[in-house]
Amino acid sequence: MELLSRICEIIITVFGAIYAYRSIIMVVGFFVTKKFPQTEEKHKYAVVIAARNEEAVIGKLIDSIKKQDYPKELLDIFVVADNCTDKTAEIARSLGAHCYERFDNEHRTKGYALQFLFKNIEKDYGIESFEGYFLFDADNLLSTDYVSRMNDAFHTGEKAITSYRNTKNIDDCAISASYALHWLRTSRFESRGRSVLGISTRLQGTGFLFSSSLVKDGWNYTTLTEDREFTSDIIAEGITVTYQHQAVFYDEQPTDMRIAFRQRIRWSKGHLMAFRMFFVKLWKCTFGGKTLRNKASALDFQLTNLPYGMLIIPVKLLSAVLLVLLASSAASVASLALSVVKILLFEHLLSLPMGLLLFFTERKRLKSLGLHKILWYSLFFTTFGIIGDITMWIALFSKVTWKPIPHKASVGIDEINKN
Repeated sequence: MELLSRICEIIITVFGAIYAYRSIIMVVGFFVTKKFPQTEEKHKYAVVIAARNEEAVIGKLIDSIKKQDYPKELLDIFVVADNCTDKTAEIARSLGAHCYERFDNEHRTKGYALQFLFKNIEKDYGIESFEGYFLFDADNLLSTDYVSRMNDAFHTGEKAITSYRNTKNIDDCAISASYALHWLRTSRFESRGRSVLGISTRLQGTGFLFSSSLVKDGWNYTTLTEDREFTSDIIAEGITVTYQHQAVFYDEQPTDMRIAFRQRIRWSKGHLMAFRMFFVKLWKCTFGGKTLRNKASALDFQLTNLPYGMLIIPVKLLSAVLLVLLASSAASVASLALSVVKILLFEHLLSLPMGLLLFFTERKRLKSLGLHKILWYSLFFTTFGIIGDITMWIALFSKVTWKPIPHKASVGIDEINKN
């Protein structure tokens, strides 16, 4: 029993040491971000949007694209109306977008919709007739200089660029606020630091730009989380994803816990799928990449794909049980209960000060909120990681299907700017 306890302690220590470098990334990201010089050179882009029954929001997104301070002739908008039963396609076409309608209830993921759209772009225009592709969800809104700032980064030779993800409805409720803080944490404490240090960050769902050379053979990422699949593949191929802090876009977050929980289960399932699919390929790049940057990026993303919580929490729980049994104290039950609570909750409770810090550092980009809301939202943010731990186990033992997230916040970019 003592030997097993010692082994558990060693495993916990090793995991802690392996992930210790993430603290450096967070500190760097807190203070600095990578900057790109503004350029007068303008590249030609296509904007691709996958939409399912998005008549309430699709028009607002297209309007924000048309209001860009970027030459209109260098921006083409493509929409795939995926199994729509509303006026999404009609609205998109009336606003000047190229819209393709798809009806396929068997292949339901966003990835399949994008695959269909890129096949049609290749057929009618040619994939490489555009230098790069922006990918957005129908509920997004773009700041007026979004494309210009992303163009600055693209012009330096970067092939995959993500951006600053803000939220349209941060003050709807604690659920939407916790999502907003999650994305802000990713930008501030993950993407900024990684880009400054020269390693790859990740593409997440929407709000990114990539070179047409990455999809010259079409879009081939169709799992439950096509963004993680795409990121894993290009990093394993030696492509670095960078971050442009000056490009800001907005999206809508869930306000219903049932819908949020369903989405998080899908994310967790996709996480596990990407780990399995790219485990070998990322290790090959880690040891055989052409540059140190490629190797470091592959290793870092391998550790990102690793289901850390599923591996370490059982070890920590076993360690706690063994320590109590070895102590053989009268208060063993109470000690065990306290240890279990600490193991399951302590790490997530750190999200409380993290939320408060994010409200401070990002205050110039966020809607003004009262102190009581800031405190409540920061406290509720602690549940975000706990829910992730739960959904990971659910995803492991269940069949997960893709289901759309409803969007109803039809606020426009002009209203956002006023706030």
